[in-house]
Formats: sequence, C-alpha cells, structure tokens
Amino acid sequence: MNLRPYQDLAADFLYARDKALILAPVGAGKTAITLTAMRDLIRDGHAKRFLVLAPKRVATSVWPTEAALWAPELSLVVCVGVPIKRAAALRSKAHIVVANYDTLQWLAAQPLKFDAIVFDELTRLKNPSGTRFKALHKIIERFPIRWGLTGSFTSNGLEDVFGQCKIVNEALLGRAKGAFMQQYFALINREYGQWEPRTGSLEAVMARIKPATFLLEPGDYKDTLPPLHIVPVACDMDMTLYDKMKRDFVLQLQGATVTAVSAGVVSSKLTQLAAGFIYETIKTARADAPGKFHVEQRPVRISPHKFDVLDDLLDENQHANTILVYAFQEQLAELKRRYPTLATLDDPNIIDRWNAGGVPLLALHPDSAAHGLNLQHGGSHLVFLTLPWSWEKFEQTIGRLHRSGQRRDVWCYLLLTEKTVDERIWGALQSKRDYSAQGLEALK
Repeated sequence: MNLRPYQDLAADFLYARDKALILAPVGAGKTAITLTAMRDLIRDGHAKRFLVLAPKRVATSVWPTEAALWAPELSLVVCVGVPIKRAAALRSKAHIVVANYDTLQWLAAQPLKFDAIVFDELTRLKNPSGTRFKALHKIIERFPIRWGLTGSFTSNGLEDVFGQCKIVNEALLGRAKGAFMQQYFALINREYGQWEPRTGSLEAVMARIKPATFLLEPGDYKDTLPPLHIVPVACDMDMTLYDKMKRDFVLQLQGATVTAVSAGVVSSKLTQLAAGFIYETIKTARADAPGKFHVEQRPVRISPHKFDVLDDLLDENQHANTILVYAFQEQLAELKRRYPTLATLDDPNIIDRWNAGGVPLLALHPDSAAHGLNLQHGGSHLVFLTLPWSWEKFEQTIGRLHRSGQRRDVWCYLLLTEKTVDERIWGALQSKRDYSAQGLEALK
C-alpha cells in the first residue's frame, strides 16, 4: 500500500515531532498516515509501544483493518470489553493497543507501559473539565510522544481548541482555561457565562498552534473525491400544534399533556414536532421504591410529512442504496415500520454487506456513526431526517460516504420542515462551517 504524496508529507510531519496535530478532512486517510509514522518510529527505535484512543466503533473496526494494510509488521490488540479482556490487552506485547475513550478512567488507574499515545478524533477531549479528560491529564506525562488527529478544531467554536491542544502539548495554549478565555474572549453575559471571541482571536490562536499542526489543505485533497451535492428539501406540515407549543410551552393532544419547562426543552419539543411527532413524559410510581418513579417517553405521532417526502425521494432516485440519518428513536421505529428490510449498524456483518452493495437502506444515528466507518463503496446517497446541531457530527456523518474510494457523486438530502427550527439548525450549521473554514485559512 502506498500513501498519496500529501499523506507522505503528513506522515513525515508526525515522525519528526514528539507532540503534533494532524488536521485533515474526513476520509483523507488520517489512520493510514498515522500508522505509517508509527511503523517508521518503532522500526527506527524512537518509540516502542503506542496506546491509541478512539471512539469504540473506530477502535474495534477501523484500526485493526487499517493496520493490516498499512503496518502489517506491527502487532495490534483491541482493549475493549469487560475489564478482564481489557487488562489482558494491556499486558500483551503488542506494538499497538487500541482503546476507546469511554474506558479512560479505568485506563488511567492501570500500570501503562507505553511511550507514545495517539488521540483519534481529538475533539472527544475538547472539554478539560470532563472526568475523562482529568483522568488522562493526571498521567499524560508518561507519554513523551503525543499525536492528535482531528477533522476540525473549531467545529463548534474557538473555545474547543484549548482542551485539544492542552492534552497534546500544554506549551501551545497554556495550562489554564481561564487564562486562555481572558486572553482571547470577552465575557458578554456574566450570569449565563457567555463568552465571545475577541476580534482577531481566531487568527492569533491558529498562529500559536501552527508550528505543531499539519494542515491538509483542501486543494491537495478535494481533487481525489467526486463532487458532494447538499440539497435542502422543503417539507410542509400543518403548523397549528407547532405554533401553539412555541407560544404556550404546552400541548393537549390525544389525551396527553406535553409541557416544556424551559426554553431549552421547548426547542427540543419543537424539533420533535418538526419531525412529525412529540414525546409525552409519563411518570408512574415505583412499588419497590417509595418516592421514586418509572419515567417513560411515549411518542405521539403528529404528521407523516417527512416520511412521505422520503418515499418520493427514494422513488425519484430509483431506490438506490441510501443511508437514512435519524435523530430520534421514534424516527427509527417509523423507518422500520415503513421499510421492513431496513438495516442498522447492529445487524451482523452490516459494514461488509453495505459495501458489497447488498443493503438498500441503512439507518444511522450521528452519535454512533460519525467517526471512522468506511461506507463509501456501498452507495452514494444520504438523507438527514433531522439535522444535528453539531457541525462536526454533520460533516463526519457525510464523510462516511464522501471519502477516499468513493467513485460516484455523493448526494446528501436535508429534510427541512418549513418555518420551523429545522431551518434554524441548518442556518447555524452553515455559520459553524464558515467559522471552521476561517480557522483552516488562518493555519495555512
């Protein structure tokens, strides 16, 4: 297997630096780049053993497959599962041990014999106040070599950059989040802790981290991919219930009362209504625990408008293999009702079956499918039933199809209910994309 020229440059960049960041678009081959640098570093005696942290599905599916292609001379074990299995992986003599972020607190309490660590999807460590971050930070000095891989530092704002840089190299942006915020942000609402970046802060932060960051410029990469077409599709529904919830924070329907206790909750309820349903919260007293309740979210279906549009869309595309991205369990349940052959990631051998072209419809949730899955060989159509607020999740989910190896134009359809929060989410995502693009420009 041979790297492309831009990938070779990135691997050389890692090889030459103990603490480094790779910022590359989805599907650009960050795993292949890193494995090549790891192989060469171990071969030349500069490192002995790597610990890799990755999202669980990436740890179990992507790293073992990619290692066999790009570094077959290195042994790799997956540190996932029950504690006994994880402990056995740590005790092994493997060159590479791949663990998932959810086990970080457990890992930090183990005797770790590694001199290098790789953070795959570094944005998982953007919150320096999180328990996983704190557990890792206590032992981070045990790893003289630290590499971070990410698609975008600033997918949800400049504030995200601090934690990611701190865990790789505190010399980049300092040790204290408070000092970072004071230097680059202005407090605009003390009561709610709202900060806004000062003018020029994005460029100043990017200038500080640039020496440690390899940026794969879009111009080097985009020519290797077919075009991506993002198509908003307007969906119409009766707005009576939506407008009432927006105005009154309460709905009476089908014998149920749905109440939103805050503006945040009403936003979630409006997103549900835009999708064609709403959850009613039902509390029942527990006989075994006085004062405690069973809490159930019962869906009340309001409108099939998005699914009717989806039916038409699938017909227009002649039922080409399509990934359907859902946000709520009720959407998944309705997809299963309408399409009995619908597949999910829980089905046996689903990735191989999809890539072989044998799965007409595959349902994904951004939280479980945003990173690492290679699905580019099985289709080129994607439909978002409801958009996530996160630009990173949106971009990464599209990247399951729009990545190296895709041979056809990728068509991504966004089902947006008119005059609802759907349009606000899409507008917010475009703003985040623009901010992320500014960060990339500042790193050039």
